[in-house]
Amino acid sequence: METSREDFGIVIRSALLKKGTKQRFSLFALVILSIALIFLETIDLKPLNYFRSFIKDTIYRGSMIITAPLKVFGNISSNTKEHFNLFESYEKLKKENKLLKNTISKSDFLELENTQLRKLIEEQTSSLKNFVSARVLIDKQSPYLNSFIINSGSNKNIKNGMAALSGENFIGRTVDVNFFSSRVLLVSDLNSKIPVIVEPLAYHAILSGHGKKVPTLDFLPEDHEIQNEDKVYTSGKEGIFSPGIPIGKVKIKKDLIQVLLFSDLNQVTFINIDLGKSVSSK
Repeated sequence: METSREDFGIVIRSALLKKGTKQRFSLFALVILSIALIFLETIDLKPLNYFRSFIKDTIYRGSMIITAPLKVFGNISSNTKEHFNLFESYEKLKKENKLLKNTISKSDFLELENTQLRKLIEEQTSSLKNFVSARVLIDKQSPYLNSFIINSGSNKNIKNGMAALSGENFIGRTVDVNFFSSRVLLVSDLNSKIPVIVEPLAYHAILSGHGKKVPTLDFLPEDHEIQNEDKVYTSGKEGIFSPGIPIGKVKIKKDLIQVLLFSDLNQVTFINIDLGKSVSSK
């Protein structure tokens, strides 16, 4: 059964009756306006074409103006993301650069350590003494007590009282030997008393340590003629150490006869322990 025009009209009126007066008028106006625009679009007249062109340009320009803030905010958002990405890349490169520097520093340190070890080996090879090399593990230095803890002990035939050398220079003696470690009492320690000989006049004396202060010569003859730059060596007296191991040079300061050590005790990393057993040269 087909719907009659009267039924269709009833449906339209019902729809309009459900709306308020203003809403019905608005809907009606929109319908009329839409029909008018469609009708005008079909008419090809210059004034209407100009009018349509003006309306379209207005709409397009308005769209550009309306969307401009969105584009600006979009660009700001994009630039902000790019900035943070750039900052993250910078931080990553900074970490990689730091890691690379640490690697290079470690490589330089290993090269320096290798150079020091080669120097020790050359000293041992050229010497007629029987040396054993050791690394300084702990540097115990205070205003009065100065000693090294090294990583070799009785496992390398080290015994108490053996001479400790930095390069070819005497710096102390072993006083506490364990199986894998030993303590070296340095010549600067307050308890260090080393028999020495001063050249060129061959004066015998005792080298006494004073902690942080420079070691001095004691028990010299009253009429001695020691001068600055005289060399000080181990005397070998009473068979404690091998004779002739260089220690330092004399510096006279007021009434004190000081000895400036040939080796800087603050810069020692590896030392040689003189086992005291002669080795035949090849």
